[in-house]
Amino acid sequence: MVKKTRDRFIEVARSLFARQGVENTTMNDIATASDKGRRTIYTYFKSKTEIFNAVIESETDDLLKSLRMIAARPGNAPDKLSEYVAVRLEKMKEVVSRNGSLRAGFFRDVRKVDRARNIIASKEVSLLMSILQEGKDAGDFNMDNVKDTAIVITNMIHGMDVPYIRNTLAQYGIGKEKIVSMVTDLIFNGIRNVN
Repeated sequence: MVKKTRDRFIEVARSLFARQGVENTTMNDIATASDKGRRTIYTYFKSKTEIFNAVIESETDDLLKSLRMIAARPGNAPDKLSEYVAVRLEKMKEVVSRNGSLRAGFFRDVRKVDRARNIIASKEVSLLMSILQEGKDAGDFNMDNVKDTAIVITNMIHGMDVPYIRNTLAQYGIGKEKIVSMVTDLIFNGIRNVN
């Protein structure tokens, strides 16, 4: 029952954030729309920021599930890394696009963007580390520190979220497919072992 009530608050908050925007939604709005009292919502979430973070975490579950599948499946690390970049950018686009006016807030408030990214960043780094280590062990990649490389690559991919989602590089003739290709090439040229 506890998880069910918490999940209900998250789903209602997601819906309200998408419809009204995060800024225009109050904890009272969420409680009322959930058919629960205001005190009940504060049993589960201390603030709107906390419930916003829970919504982002819920929304990114699919993204992380897809990335986990890529990291876990058999295959060579260069192919996995290329697919990882493509899927990561596309899934984040889906998360943002699915959330209506949350989309506008996502782009306007850099702190919200960073907060949303930080919720999943450590998980992304961990998944990327497994792919990089696999490639290093197979002799496909050459790097001194797998963890540091995974952190830098994760942040590089995060830096492409807004241009990818908004397709702003199209004005330079760089569409979404080319972004994926170029990001992957930049990563490979930096870590691929040349034999």
